Amino acid sequence: MDSTLIAIILLVALALFFDFLNGFHDAANSIATVVATRVLSPKYAVMWAAFFNFIAFAVFGLGVAKMLGKGIVDIVQVDTYIIFGTLMGACSWNIITWYFGIPSSSSHALVGGLIGSALVKAGPAALKMDGIIKTVAFIFISPVVGMLLGMVLGVIVYNLFAKQTPSKVDHWFRKGQLVSAAAYSLGHGGNDAQKTMGIIAGLLFSAGYLGPEFNIPLWIVLACHATIALGTMSGGWRIVKTMGNKLSKLRPVDGFCAETGAALVLFGASAIGVPISTTHTITGSIVGVGTLKGIRAVKWGVAGNIVWAWIITIPAAALVSAGCYQLAVIAFK
Repeated sequence: MDSTLIAIILLVALALFFDFLNGFHDAANSIATVVATRVLSPKYAVMWAAFFNFIAFAVFGLGVAKMLGKGIVDIVQVDTYIIFGTLMGACSWNIITWYFGIPSSSSHALVGGLIGSALVKAGPAALKMDGIIKTVAFIFISPVVGMLLGMVLGVIVYNLFAKQTPSKVDHWFRKGQLVSAAAYSLGHGGNDAQKTMGIIAGLLFSAGYLGPEFNIPLWIVLACHATIALGTMSGGWRIVKTMGNKLSKLRPVDGFCAETGAALVLFGASAIGVPISTTHTITGSIVGVGTLKGIRAVKWGVAGNIVWAWIITIPAAALVSAGCYQLAVIAFK
């Protein structure tokens, strides 16, 4: 077995480790509201979310995977060093933000990693600005749309059930949250697992293992969905606490509206092949629902800290990625 093949196998394993971290880090997005409202225990919540993370491969296309694989960086420039730097930057940022309980974006960490390595190797010419601009635009679009949908759904649901007793509303929406949590987890798996697929496929294509045309083999699809599901089952509890309790106090009806609004955003983004942040989306939805109970119902200081994490994710991951790329080149070239 030659050294190039060994390097590729190790990088595929590293990519799947990132996928695991993605599920682990972003488990909060899928289960925070259903745990905070005590509809499910943490143990059953992660199992519920992981199941729908996995079966998402049967629902969504592969537009997001293709965007990450060849829409951020010129595929001609992709090599083992760029992929190594990308994954090290993204994994490092995920671990740092998990440790501090910050719900940052695994997706944007991956994009930042690609940008950092590619810039060191080939300069700005290696970047595909159309894909990058679209991705960066959705840093702002996805939480705003999530917030608006959460608010709209909240207004509709609150008015429809205004004459019902609180106990009846709670009873109905404890069941409804099982559906909304499943929908959100489906969207999470459908968008986030594809990002790792794109990285692995880009690596294999650049090494000549996928033939003349860029494609995503079924084994990559299944491996990425299974790995992100395992990560979700492991649960990043530090971030669950932030998302479920620190942003706004949630009832089952609130959790239902937040998860449903966020799920709709994820379905739409996956349909058009845009890699968006599931973290940004659910945060926006929770804030949107929370504001319906009054401005003071949202803990804006916590929200502000989350927004700062969003802003620095891409440059921070890019910086780590650039350094790792340079070290790898020095060590192995």
